[in-house]
Amino acid sequence: MALLKVRGLTKNFGGLAAVKELNFDVKEGEILGIIGPNGAGKSTVFNMICGSIKPTSGTLIFRKENITGLPPHQIARRGITRLFQGNVLFPQFTVVTNVLIGLHLHTHLGLFGFLFGSPSAHRREKALYAKSMEILQFVGLAGEAEKIASSQPHGNQRLLCLAIALAAEPKLLLLDEPVTGMNAEEVSSMLATIKTLRKKRGITSIVVEHNMKAVMGLCDRIVTISYGKKIAEGSPKKISSNPAVIEAYLGAEQDAS
Repeated sequence: MALLKVRGLTKNFGGLAAVKELNFDVKEGEILGIIGPNGAGKSTVFNMICGSIKPTSGTLIFRKENITGLPPHQIARRGITRLFQGNVLFPQFTVVTNVLIGLHLHTHLGLFGFLFGSPSAHRREKALYAKSMEILQFVGLAGEAEKIASSQPHGNQRLLCLAIALAAEPKLLLLDEPVTGMNAEEVSSMLATIKTLRKKRGITSIVVEHNMKAVMGLCDRIVTISYGKKIAEGSPKKISSNPAVIEAYLGAEQDAS
């Protein structure tokens, strides 16, 4: 069953078509990869799905509802959450406070009151703290809970961003280059966590990533785009040997040289 249907998705910036008539489905429970050379339109696709920009044309159907052009907060409420490429954190706060802030934002209990002692905002603090610790345990950061977020290594900061995203209890998680800048050990940890999200929480994921080894080992299916158009779709094995995909990447390397 398709959790998300993308039909004819197009985005023009002036006279430039960044995404052109894109079609694909995301099946419930799968990990779908979207790959392509730099400038292929991958981030634009994510921006349209999460509501950051409105499509020029086309439709997005999520859980049988047309969400095309809805603002980000309405799309988030429907169960789509994004892990951004950069680390979006409150660096001066502790690791657990970052997750608590995420929970307060998503439960509408009032961030100001939580941070500055409003009695009404603290009514559920104990339960939310326990939930925050459960999320941190899940991503492997429970032992870092009381440490300042900015003091954490890059890999832990990426996992913390993932923990904050999980505070929204997403049905569909958009992972924008989740392993960028990580060493081999950190990459392995992040990939294992993403797989566990599906196994234990039933979360469907779309992954945009330049690390081809990571994508091939993580994703069930891969959609390849080049110059905004889909040029291939299939299993990692089929994609890795597809002549159009190889040509797109080799062409990009030659253009850069």
